[in-house]
Amino acid sequence: MAGQPAGGVLDYLNNTSTQLQITFHRIPGSALLIRYIKASYQDDPIRSVIELCLVVFVIRYFLSSKYSTENTNYVKLTEEEIDELVDEWQPEELVVAPTTDEQLEIDKIPVIVGPIGPKVKLTSGKTVTHLASYNFMNFVSSESICEKAITTLRNYGVGACGPPGFYGTLDVHMKLERDLANFLGVSDAIIYAQAFSTISSVIPAFAKRGDIIVAEKGCNFAIQKGLQISRSTIHWFEHNSISDLERVLENIRVQQLVKRKPLTRMFIICEGLSENYGDIIDLPKVVELKKKYKYRLILDDTWGFGVLGKTGRGVTEHTGVIPSEVDMIVGSMANTLVGGGGFCAGSAEVVDHQRISGAAFVFSAALPAMLAVTASEAIALLSAPTAVDGFSQLRENTRAFRVGIEKSDILWTPSDPESPIIHLRIKPQLCEKYGLTQHDQDRVLQEIVDEALQKDVLLTRARHIHHQEAHPNQPSIRVCVTAGHNKKDVEKAAGVVKGAASKVLPKRK
Repeated sequence: MAGQPAGGVLDYLNNTSTQLQITFHRIPGSALLIRYIKASYQDDPIRSVIELCLVVFVIRYFLSSKYSTENTNYVKLTEEEIDELVDEWQPEELVVAPTTDEQLEIDKIPVIVGPIGPKVKLTSGKTVTHLASYNFMNFVSSESICEKAITTLRNYGVGACGPPGFYGTLDVHMKLERDLANFLGVSDAIIYAQAFSTISSVIPAFAKRGDIIVAEKGCNFAIQKGLQISRSTIHWFEHNSISDLERVLENIRVQQLVKRKPLTRMFIICEGLSENYGDIIDLPKVVELKKKYKYRLILDDTWGFGVLGKTGRGVTEHTGVIPSEVDMIVGSMANTLVGGGGFCAGSAEVVDHQRISGAAFVFSAALPAMLAVTASEAIALLSAPTAVDGFSQLRENTRAFRVGIEKSDILWTPSDPESPIIHLRIKPQLCEKYGLTQHDQDRVLQEIVDEALQKDVLLTRARHIHHQEAHPNQPSIRVCVTAGHNKKDVEKAAGVVKGAASKVLPKRK
């Protein structure tokens, strides 16, 4: 054909085109297809192009060669070599044996006999002052709560035996959610069956991969697990430092502008009353920065709820912040409310989203009815006029213990004067003087706890899973003052702790 004139080539192409058209028209339905293409092209030519691309893709997909997902990039072993490797393999232990120090701690754990209260009886027979309980308002001793718990147990049984969305929701659950929302002054609330799982489920229900979370370094372990599950981009700011929080937020804003990153969801996560420090966040400043930089705020008020504020509504009441200015308020019902589980309060949209996206809500059995009724009754007691006396007693006991400890030459506390959670730590200059490592500090503090128990004061050392913590926490003794104690008992306990520290630390060489 290279030697054919131009006219011959055109004739050949015309004949070929004619033959193809004749062949195509012989296909059944070809006329309908042609009319569809012409109409489609006139109405929307872009759609015709897209449909053509899809047709080409489908044809290419079915005509492409098959492939195997089997990985062939490995060394093939003989049957004898495989058997030899199987015989040599030793599985890891399911439970690792405790170390000498761990076993020593286990052996020293005191066992309580009978009900929990300001004073408890141990298996050894002695009665001790209990400063390791989260029974801050002493509702455990409330007769009305005990009577309602017993009645509910008889009427509803032990547990719901199903998730809330699958025959697990009871009328008492719905009442508790209304009680929590009304008590906090927000639109709605949702309850979870386990306190630890609440915040670690709330975070990944809203934050996903690619989202931005700004969290404080001193946050509790449950928050850390929620951050890890969310797989979001985490930015840390120094514990309880508003200036550092603003610095981090400004750096993120600049990075977003410089790198022209797409808009994404952004959250600030902090604690109201810190579990690991006992201090209180400057919530008004956090809310101000949240509005300035367009973030959503998740507040974990597990330890402030039922304790802080004139009526126990938490850090929002304590700092004068309107609850609706916080997007999500998370708390525990296993502390002051002497029940179990946790809650998340906020707008109706926030709550409804968790009912289908909160993993701990969707896949966990619902809260036992008895604990729900207990929590509702505790909220009623917090709302009663008589609760003022309980709050006054709690704060008086907290001040009395702090006054006694502040006279110590060995221990100091970073906790807020209003916090019933008081962390006791060895003064930094003494750690340097005695060359105390973190492990040494744990040992010294445990010896102080043991010595105090000999003087009839029950304490506990703050425990941490160090190899899983995002940021290390300084060892401390966690003291929990309650309204059930009297001032004399608390002052005596402070003296015992101070004396135990003075006795134990000088022994260190």
